[in-house]
Parts: sequence; C-alpha cells; structure tokens
Amino acid sequence: MMLQLQCLSSQTLNPKLCPFHSLSNSKGNGFGSISVTESTSIKKKKLYVKCRQSEYYEQKSFSASPSNSSYAPTDVAVGTLPTRVYVGHSIYKGKAALTVEPRGPEFVSLDSGAVKLSREGFVMLQFAPAAGVRQYDWSRKQVFSLSVTEIGSLVALGARESCEFFHDPFKGKSEEGKVRKVLKVEPLPDGSGHFFNLSVQNKLINLDESIYIPVTRAEYTVLVSAFNFILPYLLGWHAYASTIRADDTARTNNANPRYGGDYEWNR
Repeated sequence: MMLQLQCLSSQTLNPKLCPFHSLSNSKGNGFGSISVTESTSIKKKKLYVKCRQSEYYEQKSFSASPSNSSYAPTDVAVGTLPTRVYVGHSIYKGKAALTVEPRGPEFVSLDSGAVKLSREGFVMLQFAPAAGVRQYDWSRKQVFSLSVTEIGSLVALGARESCEFFHDPFKGKSEEGKVRKVLKVEPLPDGSGHFFNLSVQNKLINLDESIYIPVTRAEYTVLVSAFNFILPYLLGWHAYASTIRADDTARTNNANPRYGGDYEWNR
C-alpha cells in the first residue's frame, strides 16, 4: 500500500512555520514503516508518506486439496482459522512413542433452541512400539482415553507419587471383560520423571501387549500445562462462557433463584 502526498508552493516558505522532519521506522519490527522526507528546494517542498502493510497482519486464504476436504493453512491469521483444527503433542523415546491429542465435547440441540452438553471431551493417548532407530510401528499402536477426572489425577500427581487407571471398552455389553486396559504412571527411580506403562489384554484377538515410555520431568510439565489449559474446553464451559451477557445473567438470577448466586447469601 503506497500513499504519496505532494505539496507545491509558489512562495518562499518560512522554515520556522513549516518545520518538516525526517522520520523512519525499521521494517523488521513487524509494524510496517513510515518515512517523511524533505526536498532541498526552498521554494518547493514535497511530502512523501509511505506505508507498507506488514506481512504479519496479511490474511492469507486457506486452500483445500480437491481430494481432501481438510484445510491446509499456509499462514494462521486471526479470524481465518478453518472449522476444525487438529493438534497433538508427541514424545519419542528409544522403545516407544507417545502422542497426546485432545478430543472436544459433544453437544445436542434442544427443542427450545438451546444447546446442551451431551458428552464431555477427553484426551487420547496413543502408544506405538519402536520398529527401529527413530522408527515406530503405528499399525500396532494402542490407545487409552483419559477422562477429565483422570486428567485431574495426572495434574495433581506428585514427583514421587503413582496412579493407575483401568478401562474396559465393552463394560455393560456382552463382551465385557474380554478387553482389559491398564495405564500405570509411576515415578522413575531417580525422581527425574515418570514411567507411562500401558498394558492391553484382548481375548478377542488373543493379544497381550505392554508398551512403556519414560517421561522426563520437563516433558511431564508440558503435559500438565496443556492439561490445565484444555480442561475447561473439554467440559464445554468455553461454549457457555461465550454466550454470557450481563443483562441475561441479571434476568436469569431474578427469574430463577435456583441458579442465582445472590439468592443463597440473601436467604
């Protein structure tokens, strides 16, 4: 973007009444640059204003492959994110790899037009055994879904503490007891982190496998920080918070004292 202002005068200008200065701003600061220059002529003065729109704020469109409906963004700008975004965090070690991915909550529409949470989100853990040096066999991966309560247990876990989670994917069904998953998180002997050990027994396919991976204190800190951030979103509270308005809150408190915080203290 370029703007050029030119001011011509046939009379001699008094420098004290028209003090033009030179201003410059580095291009590398991410906010563009503005320059003002003065000609050497006394009777004729030119004013140039140049404004370059920073590439940082330039919004680039997201393009999708004809054979794939998922978006492949070339640059992320505010307000231009695609409908669905996939994220994850991976830890690679000599004998196994661990990938952590959040899964969002589910909502259902009510007849009144409101939306209600039908299922809380969770965090998916994927364990893959090593198939070579820096190679992992993801076709043999085992998965374990952490509920919000189990995530809370990991967040509160101390350096010398351990926890254990048991899952039966077919609980309450005819195949109950045929698949057993146990995730153990135990401290390393030297206190430098934790062991993540996933054991899977699947009688349906005659499988008995155990995959473990050491997680350092720094890596565990990253996981805890990510868990703390994503928990309110897994509960769906972000959707509720985005609909809160001051007038609606006051009207709700007055109309239905059951949900009014002031009602409890004013009884």
